Amino acid sequence: MTRARVTIRDVAAHAGVSHQTVSRVINQNERVSPETRALVEAAIAELGYRPNAMARSMARGRSGVLACISPNLTDYTFASIIDGAEREARKQGFFMMSASAPDEETFAALVDELVNSGRSEGIMVINPYADDRHHLLPKNFPLVFAGARPRNEAANSVALDDEAAARTATQHLLDLGHQQIGCLTGPMAEDCSQDRCAGYAAAMDAAGLVVDDTLVIEGDWSAQSGYDALMSLAGDGRLPSAIFVQNDQMAVGALRAARDMGLQIPAQLSIIGIDDIPLAAYFAPPLTTLKQDFVALGREAAGMLIQAIQHPAEPHQHLRLPAELILRRSTGAHSE
Repeated sequence: MTRARVTIRDVAAHAGVSHQTVSRVINQNERVSPETRALVEAAIAELGYRPNAMARSMARGRSGVLACISPNLTDYTFASIIDGAEREARKQGFFMMSASAPDEETFAALVDELVNSGRSEGIMVINPYADDRHHLLPKNFPLVFAGARPRNEAANSVALDDEAAARTATQHLLDLGHQQIGCLTGPMAEDCSQDRCAGYAAAMDAAGLVVDDTLVIEGDWSAQSGYDALMSLAGDGRLPSAIFVQNDQMAVGALRAARDMGLQIPAQLSIIGIDDIPLAAYFAPPLTTLKQDFVALGREAAGMLIQAIQHPAEPHQHLRLPAELILRRSTGAHSE
């Protein structure tokens, strides 16, 4: 049987000290008393612990490693953000470790492994409000939120200008003569969903129209939720002439539901999304949408994180990226 590798945490537990104290002893930091140093050195000898070069580097506060935690690594938007971030990290001499955390428990374990252990110099968190994971983040540690704005936390952030994108999407439908405009949202616990709702409401208000709350349905970003939402509206006799869908995945589900019901797009229903995922141009019909550059978002987030590491005294930054209206055939003029 292969013997498990002894870790710095094993040494800390054996000596009855923190893993940070063990790191200080390994790197001959003077902030350790002779008595504590002797305890740690004895534990190292008894357990046969051998720190590697990277561990020594990290304990000195310079690992050249950035951490990235995402809800998953397969979603197109998340994967594209990570791709941009990794490119920028390499360009600036850093290595990015990416990991997926589908739930709070996994997220907490990853924070402990990648951040509290000293393995990384900074962390990028994608979709920090999928649950209460943002409360688990370390304080006074270089941090950037990618795709979300911070709430009460002191954090840097890079995200789409969600409110402006939603205003543009809704205004496009208004310009086509639509007045009864529905909205299919993402999870309302997430700031981007809230901001996109605010943009939708602002455009409606500016046009002198009142938002009909019965036409606003919460989804979960999936195509299935888009399908179910449109079916629900139609089943209740509440089908609007146009609908703003807060992402392309849900929009394709809505398109499929419309097709299953025999609705003509856009003659009977106009649909607009946000993201411009690669398949958007190949939907039936091709989807009108607001394009956001996920790779650029990741690139900016990594650059901001490195800036925070290198210049910790600088104030936090909050960058909002614009979206571009991409006109295709899923939207058209309102017909009586």
